[in-house]
Amino acid sequence: MLTVSIREATIADDDDIADLYVASRADALGYLHRVRSDDEDRAWIKSVVLRRGITWVAHLQDQVVGFLALLGSDVDQLYLLPGVYRQGVGSKLLEMAKQASPEHLHLYTFQSNARARAFYEAHGFKAKRFGDGTKNEEKEPDVYYEWHSTCE
Repeated sequence: MLTVSIREATIADDDDIADLYVASRADALGYLHRVRSDDEDRAWIKSVVLRRGITWVAHLQDQVVGFLALLGSDVDQLYLLPGVYRQGVGSKLLEMAKQASPEHLHLYTFQSNARARAFYEAHGFKAKRFGDGTKNEEKEPDVYYEWHSTCE
């Protein structure tokens, strides 16, 4: 496990978070239909995702190695820098979300994203609904997950 620090993101983190998002999606989800260019993804992260809800960043020394954006009880985004998977960073970020929304959380992920699905299921999330992709930009079949504190 890596020794990372978690803190709330600031505007100074915008570029690092946006770059991490682009790199992580290319690494873990490169097979998906592209809806936006890398530059459009960066702009969307900075102007939309990071301006709503709360975002935490995981730092290893001076580098952002992960982030989680929470919108109410919705885990809106959770991405890690390629190369830091399965080292406890995502778990620490998810714990922040559970502290902020201690009764329940929910999220969507792609059905084909086996690594994310295994991660969420290992953290107590239950698959509740499977979609055909008509309700997401990528048109990729998805799965809706819920976590309830009473189920732990």
